[in-house]
Amino acid sequence: MRTARITRTTGETKITLNLSLDGGPSDIHTGVGFFDHMLSGFARHGGFGLAVTCEGDTWVDDHHSVEDVGICLGDAFAQALGDMRGVERFGHIILPMDEALILAAVDLSGRGMLCWDVPMPTEKVGSFDTELAKEFWLAFTRRANCTLHIRKLAGENSHHIIEGVFKAAARSLKMAVKLNGSDEVPSTKGMLV
Repeated sequence: MRTARITRTTGETKITLNLSLDGGPSDIHTGVGFFDHMLSGFARHGGFGLAVTCEGDTWVDDHHSVEDVGICLGDAFAQALGDMRGVERFGHIILPMDEALILAAVDLSGRGMLCWDVPMPTEKVGSFDTELAKEFWLAFTRRANCTLHIRKLAGENSHHIIEGVFKAAARSLKMAVKLNGSDEVPSTKGMLV
């Protein structure tokens, strides 16, 4: 069973997150509408079952909720993958989202790193701070222990760009976590770290 359940309570957020790498229903309530939309697209295009509830201090702003959900989702991927035996390890895509074109490539390397080249044309999408997209993926990669490259190749609309990022990352991760029928760790070292 490639699943995980994560709970995290701090002075800023209270989060419960359930993940199934192999599909299932999604039910997402973070208190941040645009972010819910992004996570729903992520689950659908990754083929992941994802349930998230977050009670956050959104009266301050959305930063803590978005970053802490990224931490929890990263922890969930790490837990669900275990020692990563039998996974493909690498995934990549160039994904169009209307005028936006996003490249995403992931390596389940055991080393957390985000390489981000996604300039945003606006500071907000509705009430959502566009800089939080990077904060989410930074938190995710650190906790999932994966290397993720995300690059905007084209795009003029911040909503389309961010949505393209979440969908491209999802498709790349879907490819990387796919089981290949072996019982081997995909590394010549015999371990991923």
